[in-house]
Amino acid sequence: MTDELSLAADFPPVTETEWRKLVEAALKGADFDKRLVSRTYDGLRIEPLYPRAAGAKPVAGRKPGAAWSVMQRVDHPDPAAANAQALEDLENGATGLTLVMAGSTNANGYGLDPSPETLARVLEGVKLDAGIRIDFDQGPAGFSVARHFADLVRAQNLRPDAVDAAAGVDPIAAFALSGHSKFSWNELSTDFVAAARELQERGFRKSFAAADGRTIHNAAGSEAQELSFAIASAVEYLRAFEKGGVSPDIARDMIYFRLSADADEFLTIAKFRALRKLWARVEEASKLTPKPAYVAAETAWRMMTKRDPNVNMLRTTIAVTSAGLGGADSITALPHTVALGLPDAFARRLARNTQLVLLEESHLAKVTDPAAGSGAIEELTKKLCTAAWNKFQEIESHGGAWMALENGFIQSSVASVRSERQQSAARRKDAITGTSDYPNLSETVAVTLDVAKVAPIKGTTPAITVQALPRARLAEPKVAAEALLAARELLQGLIMDVDASPRAISRKFYFWKGRAKRMIRRLPAA
Repeated sequence: MTDELSLAADFPPVTETEWRKLVEAALKGADFDKRLVSRTYDGLRIEPLYPRAAGAKPVAGRKPGAAWSVMQRVDHPDPAAANAQALEDLENGATGLTLVMAGSTNANGYGLDPSPETLARVLEGVKLDAGIRIDFDQGPAGFSVARHFADLVRAQNLRPDAVDAAAGVDPIAAFALSGHSKFSWNELSTDFVAAARELQERGFRKSFAAADGRTIHNAAGSEAQELSFAIASAVEYLRAFEKGGVSPDIARDMIYFRLSADADEFLTIAKFRALRKLWARVEEASKLTPKPAYVAAETAWRMMTKRDPNVNMLRTTIAVTSAGLGGADSITALPHTVALGLPDAFARRLARNTQLVLLEESHLAKVTDPAAGSGAIEELTKKLCTAAWNKFQEIESHGGAWMALENGFIQSSVASVRSERQQSAARRKDAITGTSDYPNLSETVAVTLDVAKVAPIKGTTPAITVQALPRARLAEPKVAAEALLAARELLQGLIMDVDASPRAISRKFYFWKGRAKRMIRRLPAA
């Protein structure tokens, strides 16, 4: 046993009061809150200094010391090419595959055909019982794809309990993102439970329904909104299972969660920890002894940029780190060129290796909940739990997740946060490195695969239509993009006119500065 190493033992202890006096002197009369205190989009106050959280315990999550599953997206429309990608990923370190179906809101215009022939071809040569995770990012044909996969497992003479698969069925998120449904929730929930029970009878007893918070994150919602929507969706599914005769203890194993991980490291860690605490509270209310749910992470779509996409690698690395430290069971890293088109082998390799380096060289999975005891993260986790629970109760007061979408409550709540985020991005309050800040004026066009996008799947006339939640990147709004382009032209013009007179350069500077300001002022009307 080694002696405890006290690095600050030779220094006298310092109280918070003494620290505050030094800070006040350095601020020279400036407002402490404005300079050193920040707030999240949920209005949560983040202090510059926190004491250690006494008596804190690790949040129960991923198995202690176990690595998270390194997931890789499989979304090439050509089944043979998709199969080649999947095999290459698995041979080079991936431990799971996320099969993105055509029509999925996360397919970016690509994705796999939902036919059984395509599914069999894509998974040809993949040893489904070798401990790899198979997760489906479902499109409109979610129920049938789950059945096709069950048929494939049976055709290969595999035991269902030896296959780690997640069906990813999420009709609530599909309704939120498409804005329409052929059936009411009462009608749809009957088919939902019937499909789940069918798979259960065939031996697939876990991870049928996905409660997907990415729906809110992709629409630029807040962290508490993302958590509350995921919990509200899971509760809606619990109720449907109970109504269909499935006991709560069995039903909770059929539900898993998905969250987005972005480049706000501490907030992402706290969000993943908060989800587990919130779900434990739901389990207790259901008279169940809490046990860790399966939580899948995907790096955030909304933080990806088309300009200087290499910076996306940095954002993704922070996001993977945050989700891993926050206890995610699996992580899907979006390739850095995903906003430009279908990523090539190089981009896929980088996405995969980002996780492998963090696992194998940085050993991030070796410590269970390393954030436990951190005053800042413990406090942020607690505040997120409170804010998310309050928002969850608001959703419940509107009749649950589905009805809150039908009456527009969720859409309007998210829209107000989205507007605030877009204005902050356009005004550079929230810097987008490589786009609004430190643009690379000599960047070269990134390479993506030359593959045509898949035609949208034509649906039947919907019985219910609501406002759909958008899926947008923060660097994407038109007016903000014009303002950023003006700033780029300003920089390029000044650089190109190095031989011009100082007076000419000054005139040009103020011309472009004024143009950028006028464009930014137009943002609220965009």
